[in-house]
Amino acid sequence: MVDLQETRKQLGQRMQELSTKVREIQHDLREPGNPDFEERASEREEDEVLEGLENSHLKEIELIDAAISRIDDGSYGDCMTCSEPISEGRLNSLPYALQCITCASKDD
Repeated sequence: MVDLQETRKQLGQRMQELSTKVREIQHDLREPGNPDFEERASEREEDEVLEGLENSHLKEIELIDAAISRIDDGSYGDCMTCSEPISEGRLNSLPYALQCITCASKDD
């Protein structure tokens, strides 16, 4: 059985890590650009990568927040599609999983 208190703690830690990374990315994106045209073009490419990372981190934060809410309301570990339990192995690998492996496989 999944230890909900430990899972909640791990999710909270991961959320803090991601929030720190998002703040760092946002800080980097606000840095003034290089006046050199060629350097600025390179910086824009780097900014696109940073924006992609930021979006990815924000999505994971959203999923973690939803998982913590499910822990709090008692629905954590239940598939959002079929209501069957999500396997402990899946939850250990992906603690914010919304679906059991069967339903997640159907979505692919």
